[in-house]
Amino acid sequence: MKEFPGTSGLILNEPLLWAKGKKGRCGFSLPRRDVESFPVDEDLIGDGPDFPDLSEVDVVRHYTRLSQWNFAVDSGMYPLGSCTMKYNPKTNERQAAQPGFAAAHPMLHPDLS
Repeated sequence: MKEFPGTSGLILNEPLLWAKGKKGRCGFSLPRRDVESFPVDEDLIGDGPDFPDLSEVDVVRHYTRLSQWNFAVDSGMYPLGSCTMKYNPKTNERQAAQPGFAAAHPMLHPDLS
């Protein structure tokens, strides 16, 4: 049964990071301070940003799943017709990286290119 009427294909659901966060999780640890601490005026200290408490693994898995929703030429079939065969991002990148072309200024006079 379709979750959304009138649609087809994959239905991908990924909760927001705020929904996945749990108090007390920490995604990083800082090294010990090797200098003396300095007192800061309490008026200058505010509340920190309201980021969810997530482990590093939670964040990596979340963004990995999101990245896999994008289509990649290397990971799936891309049925191009004759009108779109000119679009090939892999060969375009190779051509644009050619020496003499990659470092050329866009306003370079054609006689100098």
